[in-house]
Amino acid sequence: MDQGPPIDEGLKPDIMPSDEPMAAAVTTDAPVPAEVSPPATAPPDLSPSALMDTIQFLASTIIIAIFVIVFLAQAFQIPSESMEQTLLVGDYLLVDKVHYGEGGVWGEVLPYHRVNRGDIIVFKWPVHPQQHFVKRVIGIPGDRIRMSHGKALVNGRPMDENYAVFKAHNYDFYRDDFPNVRFRSRQVTDEWWNDFPGFIRNGELLVPAGHYFVLGDNRDQSLDSRYWGFVPRENIVGKPFLIYLSLQQPPLDQTAQAPDDKIGRFGYVLWHLPGLARWDRILRVVQ
Repeated sequence: MDQGPPIDEGLKPDIMPSDEPMAAAVTTDAPVPAEVSPPATAPPDLSPSALMDTIQFLASTIIIAIFVIVFLAQAFQIPSESMEQTLLVGDYLLVDKVHYGEGGVWGEVLPYHRVNRGDIIVFKWPVHPQQHFVKRVIGIPGDRIRMSHGKALVNGRPMDENYAVFKAHNYDFYRDDFPNVRFRSRQVTDEWWNDFPGFIRNGELLVPAGHYFVLGDNRDQSLDSRYWGFVPRENIVGKPFLIYLSLQQPPLDQTAQAPDDKIGRFGYVLWHLPGLARWDRILRVVQ
C-alpha cells in the first residue's frame, strides 16, 4: 500500500438443507414421471459486439478509478509518530484532494473550503517537495504565533489543544519556547534559521500571506514548522478524511521473516491481517 504519502459475514443461502430424518415412503398407483434433463447452459456470447461491450466496461472502470486517484482522492500511509495519538504509525488514509481547491470551472461545482486553524492537512514538504507530510494547521496568514512550555498561543491566546500529546521528559528552549533566537536545535535547517528572525514581531512569529504554520500533535517528536518554516498554499495536497485501514507493527521476529519483495510483503500482511489489523480504527473519520 502506498505511500507515496494511508480495512463480514458471508451471505446465507435462501434454502438450508434440513436436518430432519427422511419421511416414510408413500406408495401410489401413479406411474413414476419420466426423468427430465435440465436445460443446457447457454454458451458465453463471444461475438465481437459482446467482446466490445466488455472492453468498454473495463475501460470505463479504469478511467473512473484514474480520475478519482488523480483528481479527487489519494491514499497515504502514516510512517512516523509525529501525529500520535490522532494518527498512528500504520494508519492508511484517504485524502480529499479537492477540499481546498480554488478557482477555475471546478470552483462552480465543488464545495471548496478555506484552510482553517485546527485542520489536518497533507502537503508537499517545502524542503523536499517529493515527500509528503501530514500536520495540523496552527497559524493561518496574519496570525501571530508563539509557544510557551510547548503549548501554542495564537494572537496572544492559548489554543484549545485536546489533541496534543507531550512525551518528552527534557525541556528544549528552542522547541518549547518558540520562536527562540538564542538557542538552535540541530534539526533546524540553515535557511529557516536565517529567515525566521525576520518574521518575529514582539516575540511572536507573524505568518505571512499565502503561508501556514503547522505542528504535529505529538508535539515533542514532530519535525514541523518550528524546524523548517511555513507551508506555502500551493504545497497543500488535501485534507485526510478517513482511515480505511490500520495495521500495527508486527513483532521483530515476524518482521525478520517477511519477504523483501512487494508482492511477498503484500501476501505476508494479507496472511497475518487478522492479527495485525487495528479493527477499532478501520473506517474512522479523521478529526
